Amino acid sequence: MARTALVVGATGLVGQHLVESLLHSKEYDQVKILSRRKLAFEHKKIIYILLENFDLLINVKDQLIAQDVFCCLGTTIKTAGSKEKFYQVDYEYPVKIAELALANQAKQYLLVSALGANAKSSIFYNKVKGEVEKAIKNSNYKTVHIFRPSILLGERSEKRLGEKVGIALMQAFSPLMLGGLKKYKPIKAKDVATAMHNCALENTTGTLIHESDKIKELAK
Repeated sequence: MARTALVVGATGLVGQHLVESLLHSKEYDQVKILSRRKLAFEHKKIIYILLENFDLLINVKDQLIAQDVFCCLGTTIKTAGSKEKFYQVDYEYPVKIAELALANQAKQYLLVSALGANAKSSIFYNKVKGEVEKAIKNSNYKTVHIFRPSILLGERSEKRLGEKVGIALMQAFSPLMLGGLKKYKPIKAKDVATAMHNCALENTTGTLIHESDKIKELAK
């Protein structure tokens, strides 16, 4: 049976690879993209849901119809401009989209979170990621997949000097990361996208959490 995917965050590092993967999939005949702008290409499977202000998500509720919802939304405090704006993008929008799509009979929600997500963390970033995970877990989706990647590898449109330095250091020490440290190795954004696609096609139920080392295995 043909499926419909709803992708949020399609212009981001993971989202771009995910859209490409879904467009080449025989299982999906429609790929809905909720975004502020279109991608740099067109495709017969793509249906755009363009929304400049995500505070007005309720206005596109009737268009958020899909079996599988892939949420790749994410920002940084620097890019967002404040903790409040960061919280809005990384918590409020994913939760609201989950709510609206579920009301339209969506079956599963696949969320890109982050390694270290913990609602009780004293680190603001990790705390918000943990809180959004908790909210999605407590929703009534038949299936929830939560992906916790380590530092993402790939070509970004925006330059993040601090992140580039961090990636270089992590890659240098990557061969030494064995056993329990394996999950901290940098991971390709494309592998995260492939794992999301693969998991969406499994007949699983309940909440499943995939940390970075497991994500790499799921991408094979």
